[in-house]
Amino acid sequence: MTPTELAPRFFIAVAVILLFCRAVSWLLGRIGQPPVVSEMLAGVLLGPSLLGLLLPDVEKALFPASLLPVLYVVGQVGLVLFMFQAGYAFTAHRVTGLASTAGVVSVVGVAAPLLLGVLLVLATAGMVPIQADGTSRGVSAAFVGVALAITAFPMLARIITERGQAGTRHGTLALASGAIDDLIAWIMLAVVLAFASGEAGPATITAGGAVLFGLVLWFGGRRAAAALMTSDRLGDQARTLGTVAPLFLVAWYTDEIGLYAVFGAFAVGVVMPRTARTDRVVDTLTPVAATVFLPLFFTFSGLRTEFGLLGNPAVLLFAVGCVTVAIVGKFGACWAAARWRGEPQGVALRVGALMNARGLMQLIALNVGLEAGIVNSSLFTVLVLVALVTTLMTTPLLTWIERLKSSSMLEDSTNALANPGYMPSSMGASGETPSTAAGRG
Repeated sequence: MTPTELAPRFFIAVAVILLFCRAVSWLLGRIGQPPVVSEMLAGVLLGPSLLGLLLPDVEKALFPASLLPVLYVVGQVGLVLFMFQAGYAFTAHRVTGLASTAGVVSVVGVAAPLLLGVLLVLATAGMVPIQADGTSRGVSAAFVGVALAITAFPMLARIITERGQAGTRHGTLALASGAIDDLIAWIMLAVVLAFASGEAGPATITAGGAVLFGLVLWFGGRRAAAALMTSDRLGDQARTLGTVAPLFLVAWYTDEIGLYAVFGAFAVGVVMPRTARTDRVVDTLTPVAATVFLPLFFTFSGLRTEFGLLGNPAVLLFAVGCVTVAIVGKFGACWAAARWRGEPQGVALRVGALMNARGLMQLIALNVGLEAGIVNSSLFTVLVLVALVTTLMTTPLLTWIERLKSSSMLEDSTNALANPGYMPSSMGASGETPSTAAGRG
């Protein structure tokens, strides 16, 4: 298909994707699901799992094979802008006063699903077709473990803000833990990808290039970003251009050294100074990325997700095992770590629920693994299912926890009226702010 023939196909495909994502978002929004969940699900529905199953000719006409590379490239633009915003948001959440507790929750929240994921893959070796050709069992196991260890930090922050829980103890603790969690998980993913090559040369280039990148960005990038945002001779348009051009250069560089564009974009966001001018630049870029480009990435991911593969009993059982391990390893482990650190039951439950969501961040990791050749279609589908289930359950689970708290408070009020000496069981359970629980972290 020539570029002239491909252009109209691209425009109609984008129109269908955006409108369909908006429709699904509207429907799921009525039951409290955030837009990112709707877009994830919409992408899967437009792929072979539903549209391709019911109307295969329509799917092929809308998304011909020659169009997929275009969707991938345009979707990468959205990912780079999104990860830049995620890196910038990362620096907004301080862990002062909760540093030790957040550190424990995040480390346990990474270690438990990582270990359980590795053990699950090793225990089912040879029984489930999830190992990509040319990929060692150890690399596959490590990748699954890292994928299960990821937390959707940007979505976690959005849920907390939308539910009016910013500043509460559980909100602050979840944000701090999620930020540390994702940073650790992305570093581990970079290590897995470096070792996946199986050769010293590429791994050395990745490691050396990453060190060089980190040094240049930390010592030179911070100063350049600060100069860009503090200069009075530049307008908002110039600052936006001065941000996007280096951002794409960094994305190119990190892709070339095998570290992938998403890592570079996140790092650029981290070193940006927190000023009103930077906020305006981010606020200019984020709506375009979220509204236009990210749905294309979701659809591209959905077109590579084949839930029909779950018809294989072995793959289906492995998927159930992965979902179980993901929930136990993240929700259960983070809840247990928070309780061990002395947090009230309500705080611990909410932190576990928020940390359990994987969302877009896991989809990004899966696509990186697929492009690197260490993930096959069966494993891709299984882990997309994990991302969907753990993300879909977050909002209902939080609502259920809040109802439990309300019921407990109502019971305490009734008992207090009947017995003036009654000690409330829900005292301090989940609504306290960091100031009311000072010294605990």
